[in-house]
Amino acid sequence: MIDRASWHWVFFINIPLAVLVVVISLWRVPESLSSNPGSIDWLGASIVTLGLAALVYGFLESAILGWMDLRVVGSLIVGLGSLTLFAFVEKSVRSPMVPLRLFRSASFSGANLLTLFLYAAVGIFFFVVPLNFIQIQKYSATATGAAVLPMILLIFLLSRWSGGLITRYGTKIPLIVGPLITAAGFLLFTVPNLGASYWISFFPAFMVLGLGMATSVAPLTTLVMNSVEQERVGTASGINNAAARVATVLAVAVLGAVMAAAFAHSLQQSLATQRLNANIVHQLESNVAKLGSLDAPPNADAQTAATIRSAISKAFVFGFRLIMLLCACLALASAVVAWRTIPTQIAARVPDFGGAAAAA
Repeated sequence: MIDRASWHWVFFINIPLAVLVVVISLWRVPESLSSNPGSIDWLGASIVTLGLAALVYGFLESAILGWMDLRVVGSLIVGLGSLTLFAFVEKSVRSPMVPLRLFRSASFSGANLLTLFLYAAVGIFFFVVPLNFIQIQKYSATATGAAVLPMILLIFLLSRWSGGLITRYGTKIPLIVGPLITAAGFLLFTVPNLGASYWISFFPAFMVLGLGMATSVAPLTTLVMNSVEQERVGTASGINNAAARVATVLAVAVLGAVMAAAFAHSLQQSLATQRLNANIVHQLESNVAKLGSLDAPPNADAQTAATIRSAISKAFVFGFRLIMLLCACLALASAVVAWRTIPTQIAARVPDFGGAAAAA
């Protein structure tokens, strides 16, 4: 769709999917009414939205404006302040958006912390990998989608197998082993260099990463469901899904800034060894937020342009490898959280994992 039409068309995919969800919900999902209905927590929702928006804006703009810019500092202060206020509001309102008492359960708190770490890694991964393939490895958008497809299919095909692991081993062991395998997959992505063969370098990394995520998704869902009482299962699931989405957003903002800083540092080091015009160097350094799409200025001669493009590619690979290392660290942190917080037990309520891959 991107290659043949425009990236704008991608957003229309949501329309038929939304229609399908509504139809299936009306057709197959039974109605449920709470014996103690509450009200919408408009105050909490507004505060947390402001807090997350301010944090994301601050981290994203830091790569362009710098950390000392008043807009960046102000946004981060507002974001942290709003999230702190949100915690106090949720303690006092009658029907909180996020019932904080659920976090008294060590396994529920552990499940959400694990989710935060693991999905932060996955979120930034899916942000930088297409940039690597398209901007640096020179794949088309279609080829990039095809390159990732084996991982997605593996998660889908192994979802029921992963659900079976819960019956045999409980949730703790799969949630230790799964993130460890995922970490190994991220480490494999630090190996390929410019012009690396897909089948030799990238395909094995995608398969290991897919195996790790397939091993993790179903046990994590089960853990969340079994960490709270039956009537709070829907709330718990919603909180866990929100944690995954927040992790992705913050990872792109925070680690995106780290990627930009690493890219800028590497590029600056490379340019320092070349005798380039000061004006050209300034143009490049002021546009480092473009990452791999950064190109030599139009006034550069052919040899200088080739040197600059080589430096840009090497700088991107440097930043990409750093991010993959950080992703591996986040996955390892997920395994540690599972080891320390999740009790060893066989799950009692095991949901159907036919759609677990879609949730991933």
